Amino acid sequence: MTGAAPSLKDVLRPVKHVLLDFDGPVCSVFAGMPAPEIARRLRLGMVDAGVQGTDSLADETDPLALLRLIAASRPDLTATMDSELALLETKATRIGRPNPGGESVLRACAESGRLVSIVSNNAGTAIEEYLDRQGLNCYVTGVYGRTPGDPSSMKPSPRLLLEAMNAARSKPEECIFIGDAVRDVEAGDAANVPTIGYANKPGKEARLAAAGAIFVVESMQIIADVMPRPE
Repeated sequence: MTGAAPSLKDVLRPVKHVLLDFDGPVCSVFAGMPAPEIARRLRLGMVDAGVQGTDSLADETDPLALLRLIAASRPDLTATMDSELALLETKATRIGRPNPGGESVLRACAESGRLVSIVSNNAGTAIEEYLDRQGLNCYVTGVYGRTPGDPSSMKPSPRLLLEAMNAARSKPEECIFIGDAVRDVEAGDAANVPTIGYANKPGKEARLAAAGAIFVVESMQIIADVMPRPE
């Protein structure tokens, strides 16, 4: 006879360091300035630089995926386009939609003595400005956005998670990662850190579970409400 599956509270109890994705769990970055519009503006920046885009660049509506394509096809433009995207992301966060449940998780971590690191494919400068503007930077130990000019640092690579853990001198078994995309689960798995999936859109629950998320929640508030004192 097998024992009962651990509850979300049981999973969180030994956690000392929460690794938290930004876009989705904390802020809906592209709620006010849609991702396709940011991708369009990024392409315009290439045109202004005198670069003719390929069909694959013209069709891509995800700005982060577009940055990867730029790095692959025109590595000489990667740093410039990354900087341009960071400025666009910063503008987007100013009119993005905060996730009240995400703020609740930050507060619950602070109240229970847990460290929080933001680990995101978004630009660190955009994240830091958002946290400062919202008065949330006091709850965050460190921000680990993509390495400027190096899209290969983005999840599903575990690089940013490993950087966050190394900076805090945390072991994987002391950590949990919370993200809303399959690439988050994949990055967590590569870093040996279990991932809680945040299914903020229809269809995500099944995809996150299939990818290996140990729990999937439809609200960040659920995590905040069951956050226990660490062991």
